[in-house]
Amino acid sequence: MAVFSYVARQKDGKSTKGEVEAATEEAVADNLMSRGMLPISIGKPKSTDSWTEIDVNDLFRSKKVDIQDLVMFSRQMYSLTKAGIPLTRAINGLLETTNSNALKEALESVYADLNAGTNLATAFKRHDHIFAPLYVSLIHVGENTGQLEQAFQQIASYLELEEKTRQRIKSATRYPMFVSIAIVIAVVIINMWVMPEFVKMFAAFNVEKLPLPTRVLMATSDFFINYWPYLLLGTFAVIYAFLSYIKTKKGKYLWDKKKLKFPIIGDIIYRALLARFSRTFSMMIRAGVPLINTLNIVAEVVDNAWVSEKVLEMRDGIEKGESILVVAGRTKMFSPLILQMISVGEETGQLDEMLEQVAGFYEEQVDYDLKKLSDYIEPILIVFIGAIVLVLMLAIYLPMWELTSAAKHG
Repeated sequence: MAVFSYVARQKDGKSTKGEVEAATEEAVADNLMSRGMLPISIGKPKSTDSWTEIDVNDLFRSKKVDIQDLVMFSRQMYSLTKAGIPLTRAINGLLETTNSNALKEALESVYADLNAGTNLATAFKRHDHIFAPLYVSLIHVGENTGQLEQAFQQIASYLELEEKTRQRIKSATRYPMFVSIAIVIAVVIINMWVMPEFVKMFAAFNVEKLPLPTRVLMATSDFFINYWPYLLLGTFAVIYAFLSYIKTKKGKYLWDKKKLKFPIIGDIIYRALLARFSRTFSMMIRAGVPLINTLNIVAEVVDNAWVSEKVLEMRDGIEKGESILVVAGRTKMFSPLILQMISVGEETGQLDEMLEQVAGFYEEQVDYDLKKLSDYIEPILIVFIGAIVLVLMLAIYLPMWELTSAAKHG
């Protein structure tokens, strides 16, 4: 479907212009005449991307609008459309209640487009920095099926689930992150300020041969003190080079594939991606989106290049006439239990319900793993901290013991 611009004459003789989504120019003319307008000219605008061709970084995430504002907006639109309030009146009413300036500006534009005869999905699509393709696609289906209020309800529920998952991940990783930062700070302080004082003390006693741990720590401290500008610059250079690399197509693919194999957290990331895949797939099928379009959109919103490639392989197989079970099994992404549930869903015509259960299964696993994440990481951190303390103690106290022993025998 493409977006066409038009100029038409209304029943009262006034001229109006706008844009409308349709398959052909003839369909646009039929649409206008069914609304009591006489087409004067019809033409394509500058760009006509499909619903599935916009590049996004993650699911409903807006670049300028907080996800909570989108949840509130979607909930309010669900209530208003369910009550039968016209879209123009609903959007106009929400203009006064939204707290986000970016969302308010977008809604002002949407309100103007609706008054010009543009449908809601097309009006939303013009603000893809706020309304991602999945959001727009569900609204598009809701408008065409007369179930717009259900589309807003599905969007709001999904946004809330996504936000809860993000919050759980943040909560689970907060402790390891803080401990890791504290360790780095402690190492820097020891090497830059603590160890030099002990070096002065050992030099004052004319100690000829220091123990190995002391010499290692002194060499490390000396390196930090003399080369810290280069270390700092090198660290920033490595970080910049890494971030630049993973922004490339090849770099993102390799990084997305590699992080799924990380110890402990790799499995959590993988299950979270499969939960998102399953729930999004279920929601799109239930909304009535064609299967090929569904897989195109899901491939974008999983936010992982490797998993996205597998989803597109599924799409290619389905285009050749293969079943969902066959193409899903070929990807090797799913366990036998999940494949069995997909098989049952495909045979009974209840694939959306089976996929929703699959999503619930993975989400429960992710939730359990996140709760246990601290239990997994804490012993590793304790051993690492203990090793640092041991090296520090040996480096400091071994020379002191030797000095004390030498003093006694002297």
